[in-house]
Parts: sequence; structure tokens; C-alpha cells
Amino acid sequence: METVRCDGSNICYSDQGKGEVIVLLHGFCGSAEYWEKVIPELSGNYRVIAPDLRGHGASEAPLGAYRIEQMADDVLSLLNKLEISEVILLGHSLGGYITLSFAQRHASRLKGFGLIHSTGYADSEEAKEKRLKSVSTIQNDGITAFVDGLVPGLFAPETAETTPHLVERTKEIGYKTPPQGAAGVALAMRERPDRRDVISASELPILLVAGGKDGLIPAERTFTSDKKNVTQATIAGAGHMSLYEAPEQLAAIIREFAEAAARR
Repeated sequence: METVRCDGSNICYSDQGKGEVIVLLHGFCGSAEYWEKVIPELSGNYRVIAPDLRGHGASEAPLGAYRIEQMADDVLSLLNKLEISEVILLGHSLGGYITLSFAQRHASRLKGFGLIHSTGYADSEEAKEKRLKSVSTIQNDGITAFVDGLVPGLFAPETAETTPHLVERTKEIGYKTPPQGAAGVALAMRERPDRRDVISASELPILLVAGGKDGLIPAERTFTSDKKNVTQATIAGAGHMSLYEAPEQLAAIIREFAEAAARR
């Protein structure tokens, strides 16, 4: 992992491979390590950059509420520091919210973008209340207790039962999340606007990936557009974590999308 200073905050990132650049943004209480099974499948043909987002992993975790726009600007600052002009930007869950903010304001820096188990919808009122409960749990019970409650539900029930080591690995990554970072990001997700219009209005190649057994973000909340520039893909047996549940299948979907985007 390497570190750069982005808008007054240290951001750590992984940078592997050569060629066209794919940037992978992880989900809530994850880190660049979330992509550890996917990056080796891509880095033989692409330069793959995966940052620890603000408040996560080894990146800086300032106190207070964050904003999704701020986290997207961290990504922009990272690209500027690395002198990279255009990328394919793909975000898992939280990373998808950041991807949409980036695409809305910095589309000229993109060859394409995508959501993996993510959505353009804003939080419902019920979901906003759950965000506040998450912050309370993190502050009162600690990050370990919060991650222990969060992670099992990210996987398809069959996966959690038959491959518990994947659940445990995801927890291990989550335990490294600074508590103030997790709380700050939960509040950022709570306040994010609806960005379905970013998907419907963009002419860029767009990838939308859903898990057939995702209990957090069902396919209908991911597949909000079927325009000709939008590629929809469902990973049938996966929950919210195809990065671990079906990494080879996810990587194949990404490769095919990236190849098509590069030809435009």
C-alpha cells in the first residue's frame, strides 16, 4: 500500500498491474483488501487502483460527519496526484454512492463507471433511522460488535453456512475500520441524495451488477436504467459480497465491460 495526501487527508491505496486504469472502491467497513480476490484476476491486463476510502483501513479517519461528495473528491485528488487522466470507476455498495457523485461532477475523467451491489436511490426514512442506530452502536459498543452484527447479513445464507471463512475474513477487514470513520461515513450515506438521474442521463458506458440473493440491495434497486449504454449483470448465487462469493465471475464481468468501454 502507498499513501498520498488528498485535500488535507492521507489516503492509502493499492496500485497493481499496467494498462488501462480501473479504480475499485470498496464498501462500508471494508478496505482495498475487499478486492483481494478480484485484483489478481484483472491486474494481468489492467492497472488496478484500489484506495482505502476516507475513514477506512489505513487511510485517515477525521472526526465528524463526512460527505459522499468529499469522498469522491478524495478519489479525484488521488487521480490528480498519480497524473491519471481517465479511468473506469467501479464502486461496491458505499463505493457505488461515491462513484455516482464522481460521475455527476467529473464525468470528463471517466471512460465508464459502474455500481456493484449498489444503487442510485437515496436512503428511505427507515434506512436513515438505521444509519443513526449504526452510529449509536459504533459509539456505544465499539466497531467489533458493529461489524459482527453487520457482516453475516452481507452474504447469501448458503454462502455464510458453507464457507464461514469468507465471513470471518470480511469481519477481520471490518475490525480495522476506525470507529470515528465508520460513524462519519454512516452519516454521509444517510445524507446522500438520489442519483438515479446520473445513470439515466449519462452517455458513458455503465455497468450495473446485482447479486441474485442480495438481502441489502435487491436487483430492482440496482437496475434503474436499461438504456443501450447500460450493461446489467446478475450473479445468481451471490449476496452483497460477490467480491468474495464469486470473484472470478465478477472479474469476468468487469473485464468484458472494460474491454467494451476501451473500444468506444
